[in-house]
Amino acid sequence: MTQEGRSIDARPESGASYDLLVVGSGAGGLATAVTAADLGLSVAVLEKAPVLGGTSAWSGGWLWVPRNPLAVEAGIDEPPEAPLNYLAGIMGNRVGDPRIKTYLDTGPEMVRFFRDRSAVDWIDGNKVPDFIERPGAAAGGRSVCAAPFDGRRLGPWIAKLRPPLDVISLAGMGIASGKDMAHFFKATRSPASALYVARRLAKHGIDLVRHGRAMQLVNGNALVAGLMRSCLDRGAELFTDAGVTALLHDEGQVTGVTLADGTRLHARRGVVLATGGFPHDPETQARLFGSDTGPAHYSAATEDNTGDGIRLGIKVGGHLREDLANAGAWAPVSLVPDGKGGFAHFPHLIDRAKPGIIAVRGRGERFANEADSYHAFMRALFDATPAGEAPECWLIADHPAQRRWGLGWARPSPFPLAPFRRCGYLRSGRTLKDLARRCNLDPQVLETTVARFNTQAMAGEDLDFARGASIYNRVQGDPDSRPNPSLGALRRGPFHAVRIVPGSLGTFAGLDADDRARVLDAGGAPIPGLFAAGNDLSSIFAGQYPSGGITLGPAMTFGYIAAHVAAGLWDPGQGGDTVSEMQDPPARVAGNTEGATHAAF
Repeated sequence: MTQEGRSIDARPESGASYDLLVVGSGAGGLATAVTAADLGLSVAVLEKAPVLGGTSAWSGGWLWVPRNPLAVEAGIDEPPEAPLNYLAGIMGNRVGDPRIKTYLDTGPEMVRFFRDRSAVDWIDGNKVPDFIERPGAAAGGRSVCAAPFDGRRLGPWIAKLRPPLDVISLAGMGIASGKDMAHFFKATRSPASALYVARRLAKHGIDLVRHGRAMQLVNGNALVAGLMRSCLDRGAELFTDAGVTALLHDEGQVTGVTLADGTRLHARRGVVLATGGFPHDPETQARLFGSDTGPAHYSAATEDNTGDGIRLGIKVGGHLREDLANAGAWAPVSLVPDGKGGFAHFPHLIDRAKPGIIAVRGRGERFANEADSYHAFMRALFDATPAGEAPECWLIADHPAQRRWGLGWARPSPFPLAPFRRCGYLRSGRTLKDLARRCNLDPQVLETTVARFNTQAMAGEDLDFARGASIYNRVQGDPDSRPNPSLGALRRGPFHAVRIVPGSLGTFAGLDADDRARVLDAGGAPIPGLFAAGNDLSSIFAGQYPSGGITLGPAMTFGYIAAHVAAGLWDPGQGGDTVSEMQDPPARVAGNTEGATHAAF
């Protein structure tokens, strides 16, 4: 029976043998499976959750891949040393990690392979800038994003795709970065945007009636769907509710896995660990996060990512890297009441940079450039928080800004604000003094802070934190705001606030591995038959965050490499000639990021 024809709830057969076993079903794991199956290997993907996709399915679907084919074809053909120079200015001598060169050399080949030979397609990020203005930084051309995908192409397997993150979707419908999101922000101000949104919502309503979920897939949901479709097309087997509890090894070589139900599966060519790192593993966090993040950590990654792959690797001799600049990909998070006594975690990737919104801590002082990347924002909060205090702050907006952009989970117009206030998520005050009292801030300090910010915003220059000075800041702002897209005064009450707590989009610390994705032991020797991809593999950027998409880019690239190594076909100089071309590659999809907000999660 083919993979397409078998039950979506089929169980692995105990004692079965495959060429390659992949543990975890995020973009790194699925990319490995697609590539390996395309090379002729028999593959099984083992996912412990009841759905596929991991945190990748919740992500923005962006990959940072300098000199990718979409950029080159658009005339952006930068020299190979440019991205390397940019990384050197951020990473220092750690840019000499051999994985960096391998990534920069192989990433474009990986993008081309999936575009031309799989069900995955891309839109360009040719106007998406790097996060940090350093020598070698680019104003665009180093990013690609998964193109929209019709969920109906998965057939019954759509039931196994993890839905978009509910707190940032609209009734289960994902909204893509770029023009899609721009239309939603303008829906109450532009008839054309209102019509666009109405059509999107109408189609989504029909999908909910007919299919019980969104079928207009975008962002990371589209990426995972395309990878799933590609696995099905090649006969790679996908198993859910198949948690791995141990690796089988014989005379130092990894030869298979044991599942939670006792099932044993054998691997002739190896096992790839791609379980998403340890964003929900308190024990490893306590050891690696240090005191910066405080006593609690609220990750926006899926709760299934509990460090399984890292523990499996360590048990057979793998080495966990603990020498990174940051162990996590930090992000500001707010806590959304789930109605059951718990909280969902809302990642603030977009709203901080919008005009009319600022962040304050302590008694009510600003502490950071709100429009910098989510990682840099949280790093600034950690650095500004005195020892012994929890690293928390308040995101504050005036009424027009909240109605225009929303504030976290508190959605913009036409959604009413009362439900967000009643559950305690949103705090509001008629004046800044009223808001300060509701947030336990000093009213006089907050008023002084806002007055100073307003004066600078109206002049178009933030003298305190240089907000709006960088290309990235301005792209994240509002192109219609003058004189600076990222700056706007807080003028009209009522004023609104949301509490921000320390969180992450995932983790950077992972298993040590070489430039062939082979897991290394404490002495630096490869463990035969064991590979790592995604966040189970230690960050090639040494815990730095140079640009959006630096998680999914390496995840898919080193998954692509691991598959070739397992097949015995890896030659870094071969230019992609080891893979066979599909007969009917999908049509190209044009990029749509011009003049619109970008969030790479």
